[in-house]
Amino acid sequence: MNVGKLAVVVKGWPRLSETFIAQELVALEEAGLQFDIWSLRHPTDHKTHPLHDRLQAQVRYLPEYLRDEPARVARAMGAAADMPGFDAAAAAYAADLNRDNTPNRRRRWGQACVMAHELPQDVAGLYAHFLHTPSSVARYAAILRGLPWSFSAHAKDIWTSPDWELREKLSGQHHGAAFGATCTAFGAAHLQGLADTPERVDLVYHGLDLGRFPAPPERRLRKPGVLFQMMSVGRLVEKKGFDNLIDALALLPAEIDWHWTHIGGGALDAQMRARAEAHGISARITWRGACDQPEVIAAMRAADLFVLPSRIAADGDRDGLPNVLMEAASQKLPILSTPVSAIPEFIDTGVHGVLSDDTPATLAEAMAGFAADPVRAAEMADAALARLTSDFLMQPGIAHLKKRLVAMLAPTR
Repeated sequence: MNVGKLAVVVKGWPRLSETFIAQELVALEEAGLQFDIWSLRHPTDHKTHPLHDRLQAQVRYLPEYLRDEPARVARAMGAAADMPGFDAAAAAYAADLNRDNTPNRRRRWGQACVMAHELPQDVAGLYAHFLHTPSSVARYAAILRGLPWSFSAHAKDIWTSPDWELREKLSGQHHGAAFGATCTAFGAAHLQGLADTPERVDLVYHGLDLGRFPAPPERRLRKPGVLFQMMSVGRLVEKKGFDNLIDALALLPAEIDWHWTHIGGGALDAQMRARAEAHGISARITWRGACDQPEVIAAMRAADLFVLPSRIAADGDRDGLPNVLMEAASQKLPILSTPVSAIPEFIDTGVHGVLSDDTPATLAEAMAGFAADPVRAAEMADAALARLTSDFLMQPGIAHLKKRLVAMLAPTR
């Protein structure tokens, strides 16, 4: 079936922390979908993943701030007034602005006008990654142009958006999405409960494309007294729980010779380093900052334990099912995490890894347990790899998502 082109809206492109988006878009492109990427922000990372180089789609950048390109924004707003969906789009924006009168909301409208004005004529639908800002821009632009739109929701966008906004984006009466996908059963159940019909929201796990990863290394059991190497990958933000992990590291028994490597940037970088310094453990920690995918995998292959102490932040933000857990499993790296959100959908504690509460004392006890029993750690790592390959590979989700997008893009009779 011949279908029109897709316009994909993202927060920023490329982003090291959003490998799951790059993986999906490369797979959709290789499956035959044609699309351009419309990015709300310019890149800030200095590195890219090899995945980013595989994407052939054109990347178009919307005005990050409306004041940066006033002439472009003015032309678009003038043109928007003549579009067939202007009245409906303006009404939707006005209703949203009445409840959320913020600069961010006004920027969403301006970006949507630019997008609607500059969309090529062969675009038949829009698809937004994240249900908050990107979906607002996609929704306004879609209404202006009389096109269907859809979304993929993840974590923060679900749990920090107000229910009124989620309900309207999930309602046909309010120019809501033709369909939405989300990457955890936990998130899907929440969104289905807010939608006008549960069928509007699908569970589509990101999964992992094992073709991008080397086969797991031949791991030998660590001998007593040998350095116990732990690592984490994640932004230094509240929901990742690295403050508790640093406190836990300081509680490890003196007889354990350990080292911890952290990969990722984040707003709390200076605070976390100062916390480690205050505990007197800085010499046992390596802060590597942002790394590309090959660097992350190399670190995983050299480590003895992967630790991700996720928690629910004060504003409700939380992880969904972090892809780094599946990446660790792909390298048979034992996993210690927490039972937050959808992490238990991948890890049964005691079977595929250990899910601890995030108190420092409990985390320290769990880390010491891994150090003391490498045989049990290896058994759980083997089970996690088996679970990954049986239930969490990428291709089934890509096939389902392509089917949904093609149906949305198909011309109506």
